[in-house]
Amino acid sequence: MYRLQGRTALVTGSSRGIGRAIAFALGRAGAKVLFHGASDSPALRDAVAAARAEGIDAEPRVADLGDAAACDRLAEDCADADVLILNASVQSYGHVEEFDDAEFERMVRTNLRSSFALVRSFAPRMAARGWGRIVSIGSVNQAHPAPRLAIYGAVKAAQRNLMLTAAKEWAARGVTVNTVAPGVIATDRNAKVLSDAAFADPLRETIPAKRFGTPEDCAGIVLALCSDACSYVTGADIPVDGGMSL
Repeated sequence: MYRLQGRTALVTGSSRGIGRAIAFALGRAGAKVLFHGASDSPALRDAVAAARAEGIDAEPRVADLGDAAACDRLAEDCADADVLILNASVQSYGHVEEFDDAEFERMVRTNLRSSFALVRSFAPRMAARGWGRIVSIGSVNQAHPAPRLAIYGAVKAAQRNLMLTAAKEWAARGVTVNTVAPGVIATDRNAKVLSDAAFADPLRETIPAKRFGTPEDCAGIVLALCSDACSYVTGADIPVDGGMSL
């Protein structure tokens, strides 16, 4: 029920962190994996090489999702994918009055516009084949925005609503659309802020599990949602946060 032989998965932002862990989980389950990065970085090349060393059928894809034309080219280049993981995002901290228009628009383009464009491109093709899986990686901030993450939280909430509409539109044609909402995950993107004990220790105490999550903590539920085991699950918003949102 959890095998993905014969499937092709595009995982955006999979050179590192949560995306990389998801890509490896899908590949180990038998999927061909298209690893994606914003640039042809050492991290992307390392991820693909490590996956191939495990016997995973892996290929790199490069596109700046903040660039509409590049995003659209990625969709055409990966047209045969029947699993789409919307993981790539940008995040910046600041009080509302500190954000300028350029940064606001960067987060909208990269986190929201790209999700819309990719779903618009992939869902009809998946539906034509009678099978498809779309999973967006949201955030606990989509429901409870943290201080200094107002724009990120707002964009993630919009992405979540886009997924709800897509789930309704495509459910009858074999395409499921779900959201996984991580809490505090120990990734390289969060390394700097979590290295500050004065910040991290009180934060950890707010989490019932009393620990920060790992990228691998997010990968299992995504694999399940992409498999036939969860073919009757669509429109879900699943927190992976150690109970933080309770």
